[in-house]
Amino acid sequence: MATTWGDILKEIQATKGPDGVIDFDGVRRKYLKRLTDYTGRSTIVYATAGFNLRQGVSSADVSITLDPDIEAFMEVVHGLPQDIPIDLMLHSPGGSAEAAEAIVSYLRGRFPGLRVIVPVAAMSAATMIAMASDEIVMASHSQLGPIDPQLILQTPEGPRSSPAEAILRQFEDAKADLRDHPEHTAAWLPILRSYAPALLKQCESHIALAKTMVTDWLAKYMFKDSEDPRAQAERVADYLSDWEQFKSHSRRV
Repeated sequence: MATTWGDILKEIQATKGPDGVIDFDGVRRKYLKRLTDYTGRSTIVYATAGFNLRQGVSSADVSITLDPDIEAFMEVVHGLPQDIPIDLMLHSPGGSAEAAEAIVSYLRGRFPGLRVIVPVAAMSAATMIAMASDEIVMASHSQLGPIDPQLILQTPEGPRSSPAEAILRQFEDAKADLRDHPEHTAAWLPILRSYAPALLKQCESHIALAKTMVTDWLAKYMFKDSEDPRAQAERVADYLSDWEQFKSHSRRV
């Protein structure tokens, strides 16, 4: 059995025929079938080819989105037995929390159980999906990530991604500084101009949504047999959404 990525690449290259065609899918399906035979459960895969954006590739192309992802999940589970739990192999940088919620609702409503396997990284909204499982399987090198929401702000220099919590903190810093030093107004104006109406309320709502979704899922599924499922779920949700602790949305958990 292949044990490293290099071994897999050699096996894939060995499938190259006289016409130059390489049977990538055949190798992938062989190992998925081997896993399914071992677990006795259906296995599906949601994988992003690479987290680093290449020229001509937008962040939406590698993100969890409602369209077309929910249709893709419906397609791959069509015909699978609905009376046994399912395994989801998940490798993704994340995406929309709302799309993650729709995917979780669909899978949990269709199958009696969900296990998430993280071969490398399931970050951000992908971490949220993992929190909706009954069990997460990870290797020593695998990782999850923080779930603190990131908002896209339109600035004079172009769109910028910022943590929702950082936006709230910076606004409080601006208020405190301008209260004591009104002469700093000119320095703060370029920043405050990017704060669209209702932005601060949106930040608060996005933070609350992420915490609520993860808390509800953990309490209902993974921690359901705990002594106090809700309290334990809230501790995990607070930990994963703590921007001040992680300092970066890409930190390994």
